Amino acid sequence: MQESVIYQDILQKGEQRGLQKGEVAVILRQMRRRCGAIEPEIEQQIRALSITQLDELAEALLDFSSQSDLVNYLANISPAQSNQ
Repeated sequence: MQESVIYQDILQKGEQRGLQKGEVAVILRQMRRRCGAIEPEIEQQIRALSITQLDELAEALLDFSSQSDLVNYLANISPAQSNQ
């Protein structure tokens, strides 16, 4: 059973979701520490990002000094990209 294509697909999707949740948690924690509370709609935008986008955001946030930097960054990500 563990060698079946369906099982492997389910396992891979579960791993990706876990990785994405972990990255979101770290990014939110870092932004809260740097800028204070994050608006719920901004948090939702972050949760909707792909793993690749989360990786890019994690690096970019090192240069952020305020929540407006985050808002501007998210505004420049096209909606089509967030579904990758």
